[in-house]
Amino acid sequence: MLIRSAIGALSGSGEHARLSIFIFHRVLPQPDPLFPAEMDTVRFDRAMGWISSWFNVLPLHEAVGRLARGELPRRAAAITFDDGYADNLLYATPILRRHGLHATFFIASGYLDGGRMWNDTIIESVRNATVAELDAEWLGAGVMPLQGTGQKSAAIHRLIPAIKHLPGPARADAVARVEASCGATLPGDLMLTSGQLRELLGAGMGVGAHTVSHPILARLASEDARREIATSRDALEGLLGERVGLFAYPNGKPGADYLPEHVDMVRSMGFDAAVSTAWGASDRTSDPFQLRRFTPWDEGRWRYGARLVRNLASPSP
Repeated sequence: MLIRSAIGALSGSGEHARLSIFIFHRVLPQPDPLFPAEMDTVRFDRAMGWISSWFNVLPLHEAVGRLARGELPRRAAAITFDDGYADNLLYATPILRRHGLHATFFIASGYLDGGRMWNDTIIESVRNATVAELDAEWLGAGVMPLQGTGQKSAAIHRLIPAIKHLPGPARADAVARVEASCGATLPGDLMLTSGQLRELLGAGMGVGAHTVSHPILARLASEDARREIATSRDALEGLLGERVGLFAYPNGKPGADYLPEHVDMVRSMGFDAAVSTAWGASDRTSDPFQLRRFTPWDEGRWRYGARLVRNLASPSP
């Protein structure tokens, strides 16, 4: 009751309401030894129980409209997922439905039907490597041993930051080089298929656009960034047969991963709203095309709740 009361006091309602938006990416069937902090079904089920008892969870499209009209209820929240992993349907959706919760899934359309995001190619190449070490001197990352979970985890956490912000073609070349060096057989079912995405929609969930190939928009030419945004939306609308009015910026850090020109692009394309990964909550004074998102990483109920309270208490931008 203390957490719920604190959230209620800080969130307000009506014209003074603040909207909390949760962000997730994956929900695994069991913990991943390479990424012990990654969400699994047990942790996700527990978190959804807390969220459902503390918040009034609304579909994001509804929450956006009610925020603009000054009609949000107290303790308003929405749940979102980024990227479009198959586990979102297989494991997250049944848990969401069991708790009576709605989520919006932002889909990088180019990875549907057997695609794989570049960072997952790195992760799975290292996870399933058939070599004892990886020579990444060409990347400035040195020679990395790949024997055992600890060494593989360390290698992944060096490779991804070194490759993440390379220009598109250079990043693709670097990923291909790591994949070839590891000699691994990689999974082809990490992302949703078109049929699974339709199942997600049929289960009552929402779908938003997240570009085609998940680039860092700030590093693209303007025409390429516009094409990534528009093509993703058009592909999803064609696949689902309904309008897609919400967008999530890849990576989502304002001023680093996307710029004001990209906010203007999204607005001019007729989207209703867009979400970033900046922490905090949003109110009626917030830019609806830069709504904030946050998710605590704590295991325990009280720490999880306390961090949510602190996030709500942070001033609006």
